[in-house]
Amino acid sequence: MWRDSETEIDYLDYGYIVDIMIDTINDEKLLPSCIGLYGDWGSGKSSLMHMCMKKLKEQKDDTVCLLFNGWLYESYDDAKTAILSSILDGIKENRKLEGTALEIIRALYQSVDKFKLIKGGIKFGIDLALTGGIGSIANLTMKSVIKKSKKVLGELDEEAVIKDIKEKLDYKELREDIKEFREKFAKLIEAAGIEKLVIYVDELDRCSPNTILDTLEAMRLFLFNGKVAFVIGADERHVSYAIKNKFKDIEGINMDIGKEYQEKIIQYPIRIPSMNKDETEFYILCLLAENELEEQKFNGLLSYLQEKRAESPLEFSIDMTVLKGYDDRIATKLNESLILSKQLSGILSSGLNGNPRQCKRFLNTMDMRQKMARFKRITLNSQILAKIMEVEYFNPSLFRKMVELLGKNLLETELRALESEDESALKALIPWKDDLWVRQWIKIKPPIGDKNLMEYFYFMRSSVNDKTLVDIQKMSEQAKKIFDGLVKHSDSIFREAKKNVDKYMFLVQVCFR
Repeated sequence: MWRDSETEIDYLDYGYIVDIMIDTINDEKLLPSCIGLYGDWGSGKSSLMHMCMKKLKEQKDDTVCLLFNGWLYESYDDAKTAILSSILDGIKENRKLEGTALEIIRALYQSVDKFKLIKGGIKFGIDLALTGGIGSIANLTMKSVIKKSKKVLGELDEEAVIKDIKEKLDYKELREDIKEFREKFAKLIEAAGIEKLVIYVDELDRCSPNTILDTLEAMRLFLFNGKVAFVIGADERHVSYAIKNKFKDIEGINMDIGKEYQEKIIQYPIRIPSMNKDETEFYILCLLAENELEEQKFNGLLSYLQEKRAESPLEFSIDMTVLKGYDDRIATKLNESLILSKQLSGILSSGLNGNPRQCKRFLNTMDMRQKMARFKRITLNSQILAKIMEVEYFNPSLFRKMVELLGKNLLETELRALESEDESALKALIPWKDDLWVRQWIKIKPPIGDKNLMEYFYFMRSSVNDKTLVDIQKMSEQAKKIFDGLVKHSDSIFREAKKNVDKYMFLVQVCFR
């Protein structure tokens, strides 16, 4: 099986994304800056950050890279000051600080401690005072603050509250502390001999809305001066949701606050594309080869394949000729892996939206089932297991029917009829004979109509016995089709299923008038 973690090995040919990040970071005219590395969960954000850090460290030009995992501060009451302390800790660990640099960082730690005290002692307006916060972006009014406060604290003396807020917002000492913190931090970078400070913020989209906002607002302290670059890895939809959730009660906002706020902080967005069929095939083959070959042989093969891909980056695909061009024996050893990668690539790239993590999880599930079978002295053919799992993942209605037919000893007969397109012999699977996905799936090698599939379904019992499946069995055929459409990954299929739901509900209303 394969670890679900970041890697510094580029299986996805995303080196150009790393290169543009490094080019942006190294452009001193753009500093301070913030890069948004956007992508779905599992799209490879963490791996790209590690690749970028590795390349920057190889420059050996006094660039310091810090990795900050936002999720680790999820439980902190004040994630904002925890982040500030974490950045100072990272500089202290990466640089031997003496003289002026040591004095400055001590003063900065004291400032963070002061921010903590202020945060704990002021009930109103501190977010505005600490970072410039939402007031500069959302035009927050006194009424909005009072409205939000009443929801939490109940009835308030509005005049006293307004006076208290004005005092805090006009609190010159605090504003001067913030300004002084920024200036001292810029001096610390210079005194510590840091050419550039690059702070990678990962796992932000796993955090609660409050932690996401605390992280973004803490970053604002560093984005006004100094040689600092942030790289934020996140799904921008989750960040946008957090921002909108923060400001949902503010009246008079005639703009997309989630988009506007992100654009204010993140100047250079980079979006990770989904893998296409050829990229998915390459990725799957690399994972399979990693398990099949010794480390040295695998590294040599990977370097060779990356060189070949660089010759024709937009049209490259792997076949036996390419593998034999490297080594005949390795090509022979990887023959089954190549066949399996070609079998899976089309369906997984479309069904899983080209998501690397989901592809890896599919392979891990497949590998786990094969291992469980071996513990019972049973061998499951990878290609047959993969073909059945494709139905399990992407066509649950057909999967349920296959389970039902297996119990009646009719599955082999029906599958042979479906494979041979013999409509006269087809009975239970007639509803699927014109389904485009099923027609493409049934033609994928190997044919399975002449196989005894009992052993394969035995190790898929967790899916077969799932309570959801039991409940679905009670639905009408039309309801089952609508349910399958609603859980599909395809937007077009989902929309069609939703239309059917609306149509069905309309008919129900007519019948019961």
